[in-house]
Amino acid sequence: MLFARLRKPRIETDRLLLRLPVHGDFREWADLRRESADALQPWEPRWSPDHLSRKAFTNRVYWANRSWSQGSAVALFLTRKADGALLGALTLDNIRRGPSQTGTMGYWTGERHQRQGYMREALEAVGHHAFGRLDLSRLEAACLPENAASRALLERVGFKYEGVAQSYLQIGGRWRNHVLYAMLRGDRRGRTEAG
Repeated sequence: MLFARLRKPRIETDRLLLRLPVHGDFREWADLRRESADALQPWEPRWSPDHLSRKAFTNRVYWANRSWSQGSAVALFLTRKADGALLGALTLDNIRRGPSQTGTMGYWTGERHQRQGYMREALEAVGHHAFGRLDLSRLEAACLPENAASRALLERVGFKYEGVAQSYLQIGGRWRNHVLYAMLRGDRRGRTEAG
């Protein structure tokens, strides 16, 4: 089923509104990414020279909308309900249908918004949305082994450690091993709020 048959995603939690990015988000997104660069870059693929440009952001918005309509990804911005501030982003990508019914989660939070529970709230809500509304059976996530904060976050929301993928992604311009986590809709390895 293509997502185009569903309304565009708008997921609300107690403190957050998760929604597709729009062109008007550019300045706030670029400022948040720029001021958080030192905190984000050790964990992400190398930023292209035009990473923070309007053109790159426009391409990102088009990709998010096209991916949603094709059913291959759900790219969401986390905004705070109280003031509309952009806090970060969460993407459910590489959605595979058929016998797999699987998607891969990736996320980031602006440095000044980290360690306030926002991403935990977002991951739980998107997990619930993915298992319920999108009818996925498995969610996957990966992070660098030394990223203790991300590993702890995944475990707190119910992801379980599954192993190590050798040379999984290029981070900082070199191939890096990643630890793999998964959450299952019918997981009996431990109850989750998203399940």
